[in-house]
Amino acid sequence: MWEIIGIWIAAGLTLCVFSFLYKDNPLYKFAEHLYIGLSVGYTIAQTWHEAIIKFVWYPISQEGNYLIFIPAGIGLLMFSRFIPKYRWIIRWPLAFMIGISAGASIPRNMDSMIFKQMQATIQPLSSINLIIIVLGLLFTLLYFFFSVEHKGPIGVASKVGIFFLMISFGAAFGYTVMARISLLIGRTYFLLHDWLHIVR
Repeated sequence: MWEIIGIWIAAGLTLCVFSFLYKDNPLYKFAEHLYIGLSVGYTIAQTWHEAIIKFVWYPISQEGNYLIFIPAGIGLLMFSRFIPKYRWIIRWPLAFMIGISAGASIPRNMDSMIFKQMQATIQPLSSINLIIIVLGLLFTLLYFFFSVEHKGPIGVASKVGIFFLMISFGAAFGYTVMARISLLIGRTYFLLHDWLHIVR
């Protein structure tokens, strides 16, 4: 019984979202606002149970770890934004949060986006794939090298670099489109299989 009701509600909301393909309308806005509201409510509940209760309340009440008051107090300063007179205090927790985030993310990004790429590029040229990777890297770098006018061999190499850039952008765009198409196929299959029982 409840499963059937859930399927009908999900199908109705899916059709409300699909109605945007015609034009913006109240049904789409209703589904959009409902989705955002449920997402925010779920996020707040998850944050309360998985962050505040687990990492603030339990350590203080059960373990007696009163040092938790320091990061908890810094977090509470974020709400000073809602008090016009003390709005400037929000700079302190923001600076603390941005500093920690930058310090934690910069080494990871350097390792994954620079060092790993360099390591993959300087391997022995033992296959045609590695040769293409190295040539693509060099030609692409030449395209962004503006100290020399792009004429003659440099111009030809920079145009080949544009070709590699277009392949990269096309692959990224194709991957994005493929992911969106897979979502569309999933919802269409739900409508035809679970709701209308047309597809078996």
